Amino acid sequence: MIQETTMAALQTQRGEAWLAKADVRPTRQRVALAAMLVGDGQDRHVTAESLFASVCASSEKVSLATVYNTLRTFCDAGLMQEVTVDGTRSYFDTNMKEHPHFYWENSGELTDAPAEALQIVGLPDAPEGTEIASVDVVIRLRKT
Repeated sequence: MIQETTMAALQTQRGEAWLAKADVRPTRQRVALAAMLVGDGQDRHVTAESLFASVCASSEKVSLATVYNTLRTFCDAGLMQEVTVDGTRSYFDTNMKEHPHFYWENSGELTDAPAEALQIVGLPDAPEGTEIASVDVVIRLRKT
């Protein structure tokens, strides 16, 4: 029991530190969600619905609307990035390095793809008065 309490405290500390580095106000709900996202030191790809399910399985009380709003706050603060797989499904990624993704069509899972294997040799010129902010690469996979 003591080890579980210590682990929970460590996850909360990591979540609070993650919020602090972007000057995000650490409300109870934000700290709880941050601890779930980065508390173990691993990067995550989540949907709002999958994060909400994790919250429901814990003792924390957070609405789905709060999860959506909090994920948007984390993205706006530069803590996460949104990866849109199709027009109806968004994933939120805690890995802020530029990297491609694999989208597993059979399971609906999004994972990091090896960045060193990707080569983009050219991009079209951006229209006048704009600049390319980023390039998202999602490689769709299907089991055969």
